[in-house]
Order: sequence, then C-alpha cells, then structure tokens
Amino acid sequence: MILNKYELVYILRPDVTESQNLSLINYYKRMLKKHGAQNILIQYKGRRHLSYNIEHYYDGIYVQVDYEGNGLLVETIEKLMRFDEYILRYLTTKKITIFML
Repeated sequence: MILNKYELVYILRPDVTESQNLSLINYYKRMLKKHGAQNILIQYKGRRHLSYNIEHYYDGIYVQVDYEGNGLLVETIEKLMRFDEYILRYLTTKKITIFML
C-alpha cells in the first residue's frame, strides 16, 4: 500500500484549558495511529491572533500534524474534527514530492 504525506493544521478554541488541549492533541494522535498513520510529527504552534473572527473568537490555538497515510484516513480524521466542538477550523493538504534529474 502506498502512503501519501499529509499536513493537517487545526485551530482550537482559545478558551480550552491546557489539560483539554493536551488531551485533544493526544486523542487525534491516537486516532491517526489507530487508522494506520505512520511517521506522525506534531508541532504545537501556540496561541495566535486570527485574521478574521471565527465564531466570535479573535485568537486560536494552532496545531500542525505531519503524517503518512491514505485518503480514507484523511476522510475519517476530518469527519471526527467536523463534529468536535473545540475545533474552530481544520485543513489537510497533501504534500507532493518532486524529483529533480
């Protein structure tokens, strides 16, 4: 099975506590592993000002996750995030590899 490289960035509500924040990060890491993701790298970007308001919030907590997986995994994780009340926005992008000759 060929695994593609993906980058997932999601924004958490700024009013989540530190313990909720860590539990959410660990929850999504476990879900990625459970559904077959490999080489998971999580980067906590911290609280940042939003360019525009999202649901009356001016700030958000950014988290970036790089992993390898398939398209079904992306669909599953995004479905989980869609119904999570603590996540304001999420975006998954597929990384492409360019070979130079």
